[in-house]
Amino acid sequence: MARMSTMPEKHVEAASSSRFNDYDRIAEGYTAENETSLLNAYYERPAMLELAGDVTGRRILDAGCGSGPLFSALRDRGAIVTGVDASAGMLEMARRRLGADADLRVVDLASPLPFPDDAFDDVIASLVLHYLEDWGPTLAELRRVLRPGGRLLVSVEHPFMSTLMQHMAGEKPTYFETRNRTEEWTMGGQTAQMSFWDRPLHAMTEAFTAAGFRISVISEPPFVPEARELFPEELREIELTRTRFLSFLFFVLEAN
Repeated sequence: MARMSTMPEKHVEAASSSRFNDYDRIAEGYTAENETSLLNAYYERPAMLELAGDVTGRRILDAGCGSGPLFSALRDRGAIVTGVDASAGMLEMARRRLGADADLRVVDLASPLPFPDDAFDDVIASLVLHYLEDWGPTLAELRRVLRPGGRLLVSVEHPFMSTLMQHMAGEKPTYFETRNRTEEWTMGGQTAQMSFWDRPLHAMTEAFTAAGFRISVISEPPFVPEARELFPEELREIELTRTRFLSFLFFVLEAN
């Protein structure tokens, strides 16, 4: 699934019997927050579009498309976009945005993809891989549906930031372990339990290369300039000369 909100009402919890990552439950609230939040609208999406560059005529799979804001931006730039997501509720929000003719499909990225080999020029996995414990099968499928030389663009939660925040909360995580973390999000009056898998940078890069990708870019991008005026409270602690903060980590990978 897709995009982290700026600062939803949430807290870290131990795993419970609740259903995890129920985006259907929070689809409307999440979509509304995602539209204008600092981390999504003024940081992650602009950075991803900058890395994508000129997409005119390119066949792009938006893997974990959510309610479709990135799909919409790519399509407006001339790309031929297909969107997949595990949440039918989020795809319903995407259809409202994109229209009935948009190519949207309910697909679990932990399962085989319903596309032939070499079907896409690019795959964009925006804030989705960190929901998966095992990246191997998913990356293998993403590599399969990419043409040789195609690109996989990835954004994930920054591994250092995840560790730092847990230490600040009084926990003692080990950075070099792949570990599960759960949170409770409340959006639009609905609450959902969210499960994440944190892993160190070397585990990410090893998974990419094992799946047949070459790493061409690792990026820690700035937020867009107008964010400082729109979010003065959130950015107050950042020095006036700085435009970067630890939040997400971005990769551009090329299919070998």
